[in-house]
Amino acid sequence: MAITSAICNSFKIALYTSSATLSASTTAYSATNEITNASGSAYTAGGKALTNITPSLDGSTACVDFDDVSFTSASFTANGCLIYNDTATGDPAVCAVAFGGDKTVSSGTFTIQFPAKAATTAIVRIA
Repeated sequence: MAITSAICNSFKIALYTSSATLSASTTAYSATNEITNASGSAYTAGGKALTNITPSLDGSTACVDFDDVSFTSASFTANGCLIYNDTATGDPAVCAVAFGGDKTVSSGTFTIQFPAKAATTAIVRIA
């Protein structure tokens, strides 16, 4: 066995309705109140894999950035999301993000844009 310093690189993002309860006490992915497609097949349970996971250091804060995520030909309403590690036992939560209200797409593309990896704006940061 060996210890390797690293940041997890197997994240997924799952979308949730306004009926979901996601907070600092969320410990793992759950399908309860996860969105479903109003039509089509743009979204599947468990969400989508996050790609191009890029850790960096901004001063004394570790930050992680991801490529933006798009769901094409989508028809659904989402109120927030959960980023979680889908390869670890129990699918542990990394962070919950509120969208600030319902975001609806109808036969279009739903895109989540991640901010630049900086100590003050990155979605995932360790200070």
